[in-house]
Amino acid sequence: MSALSPPLTVYYGGTFDPIHNAHLAIAVGVRDALAAQVHLVPAADPPHRPVPGASAAQRAQMVALAIAGVPGLELDTIELRRAQRLQGQPSYTVDTLTELRQREGFSRPLAWLIGGDSLASLQQWHRWTELFELAHVIVVARPGNPLPQPLPPALRNCVRGGQWCTDAQQLRIHPQGCLYALPLPLQDGSASAVRQAVAAGLPVAGLVPAAVADYLEQQQLYRVHTG
Repeated sequence: MSALSPPLTVYYGGTFDPIHNAHLAIAVGVRDALAAQVHLVPAADPPHRPVPGASAAQRAQMVALAIAGVPGLELDTIELRRAQRLQGQPSYTVDTLTELRQREGFSRPLAWLIGGDSLASLQQWHRWTELFELAHVIVVARPGNPLPQPLPPALRNCVRGGQWCTDAQQLRIHPQGCLYALPLPLQDGSASAVRQAVAAGLPVAGLVPAAVADYLEQQQLYRVHTG
């Protein structure tokens, strides 16, 4: 990265119910590959259905415990704070990015991180075309899950250059608009596997950071939730 290049901030949203080692591997992998600051953004409790296995506050606390002392990773509770202000209203990524732009300005390079499965359904997201007006979109590419080449016409019309960005430096030169694929090694792990292990009385060492395992025990989380 050039000394004159502005820093890239990547926002990694998710339920994190709970955060686990595979989540951390993705965050660290993105940090290292792109020399980026990675903000983990827990989703708020959904307004129109039962809350996840842990409350938003508990999920945010587990993220904080998981990344404590890890350079380049930060907790961002922007969605939780917005949910408190606008109780009962659904929360959309485009709203989060709009608020981030209001907070950070429109000249800083920002990116939203998604998985390849989310890319396949991106055109069903609320006001999805506006995402590229607000941020870059980075897609975690997984072995065995090829990404579309070329891009579908609707995506081509939205992204900078009408195609995949192949030069990570473009993520810093431009504040938004690029669609970039980042291949990362696949690491086993899922939140449902953690919940199932806890519900079955099995140890979760190796699945979650030690501080998160201790928190699960202290809070008696997921004891009956097998998701």
